[in-house]
Amino acid sequence: MSTHANPFQILGLPARRDLTNEQVDAAWRKIAVATHPDREDGGDLARYTQACAAFAELRIPWSRSEAWADLEEQARAAGYDGLDEAGQPYIEPLPAGPPPVITPADLPAVLAQLPSRIRRGHPVRLLLRAAVAAVLAVLVLNLIPGTPVLAAIAVVTVWFVLTGREDLAPPAGL
Repeated sequence: MSTHANPFQILGLPARRDLTNEQVDAAWRKIAVATHPDREDGGDLARYTQACAAFAELRIPWSRSEAWADLEEQARAAGYDGLDEAGQPYIEPLPAGPPPVITPADLPAVLAQLPSRIRRGHPVRLLLRAAVAAVLAVLVLNLIPGTPVLAAIAVVTVWFVLTGREDLAPPAGL
């Protein structure tokens, strides 16, 4: 169960389980800069402490989902009418329908955004993942002779593609 009534609200974020790490980090930095106790004006220790706890609760996707589920459970138990005490939406539902599918016609636009997404994301971590994938591919080539090599390299490539997405910034417009 959540330790705060609404950690999303504390950080000034919508109550959504699909927030990105970048959105949570940006909200945290904004509050930390404004309230840190080492500021010349003394900051706001109570708000800073509250924001620290909310950030710790929302900093990874799994815990964001847990916090969202806790809010949903609290809302149902309290006879959820859609709004909190301040008149704001208590929980924002996920967009209806499946996530958008990239069609072959969309591929040029996706590839055109790739350099920008790499630059704005975590390029060093992405480079490290690429290096690990390359080393694994070379090891597979040297250790496993014959046709299973292609399958092993395909597995390494799929691992790189799936885990590398975390190091890309969201597409423009999101």
